[in-house]
Amino acid sequence: MKRPLTLVALLVLAVGAAAWVTVQKVRGPALDGYQVASRPLVQTVVATGRVVAVSRAQVGSAVTGVVLERRVQEGDTVQPGDVLAVLRADDLEAAAREAEAALAQLQQSTRPQAQAALREAEARLLQASREAARRRDLLQRQLIAREAMEQAVQAETIARSAAEQARLAARSLAEGNPNETAARARLATARAQLAKTTIRAEVAGTVLTRNAEPGDLVQPGRILFEIARTGATEVLVPLDEKNLEVLALGQPAMCIADAYPSQPFPARLTFIAPSVDPQRGSVDIRLTVDPVPGFLRQDMTVSVNVETGRRDRAVVVPNDALSEVDGDRAQLWQVAEGRATRREVTLGLRGLAMTEITRGLQPGDWILADGQAALEPGSRVRVQQAALPMETGDPATRKELPAKFD
Repeated sequence: MKRPLTLVALLVLAVGAAAWVTVQKVRGPALDGYQVASRPLVQTVVATGRVVAVSRAQVGSAVTGVVLERRVQEGDTVQPGDVLAVLRADDLEAAAREAEAALAQLQQSTRPQAQAALREAEARLLQASREAARRRDLLQRQLIAREAMEQAVQAETIARSAAEQARLAARSLAEGNPNETAARARLATARAQLAKTTIRAEVAGTVLTRNAEPGDLVQPGRILFEIARTGATEVLVPLDEKNLEVLALGQPAMCIADAYPSQPFPARLTFIAPSVDPQRGSVDIRLTVDPVPGFLRQDMTVSVNVETGRRDRAVVVPNDALSEVDGDRAQLWQVAEGRATRREVTLGLRGLAMTEITRGLQPGDWILADGQAALEPGSRVRVQQAALPMETGDPATRKELPAKFD
């Protein structure tokens, strides 16, 4: 009796298993999927940049010389006029002394001599004029010969010519004359060249680099110091040119320095380069940081999330559910009454892991997780709910990489 009962039990189990398999085939395979929901969405552009000053001044030497002193080093704060370095240039010092000597000779020797010569010539002219008048009188009284009178007139003429020449010479050396002006200009030029041996800061800022040490021979064109100008601090970020469409001035951003990952700081998009780098296919943007955290340093590496769009409530789906993305159109698998159908949807904002659907779906609809699933339209499927990519964090602050649509 036991053997027939065992056979019956096995037969019942086999029939049950076959029925279960048949039911499962009728219901279709179990696939991961999501239920469409309405939730907040932030669209961001994620990239890496570096901290830069609004402008940098590169300080060099305008003359050739040897460094005598270097008075600043990296990190020092300087103001306009502060001495950065002092050079020695013997040729410039000699030229300045020569110009000073030439001006002094003009003022203290050449000019006084010309004035003395003028006074002497005028005195001789006066004497010659008196002598000529006396001889005219004597000639009229027939006391001297005409030849003596003519000699006196000739001497007066020569004295007058000499006095005129002395007057012109003294006038050319008078104060403010062209000769003195030229001498003063040569002296000013020599002193200006000599002053260039003292290298000063032209802007207020922080010394970033120094390339000069006492004893170095420096020449024009060599950069000795680089100064970050005091003012706003910026983050320079090269972005793929594909992001230009969503960028706009004034957009907020959140930055995180690689050296201080636990201290994010805000910034704002204030500049978009007018041209694209043809080699890299990128466009530079600048984010102004205000207030500036005390830990920021020039050329620090910074990760930035530029917020290019925000929705308080939006119908969203995970990015991995989308396929055949073409502009603002995409395809996905929608499940209704146990069957999968291909549906075209219209896209809106695109977040790091979720994308807004503006047309084609409603909250509560079910979709498949794998947008590339190999199914036939109308296939029976069973949806087993998968965890949403953004369920474990705030979509505005998570650090996922941007989704790549094929």
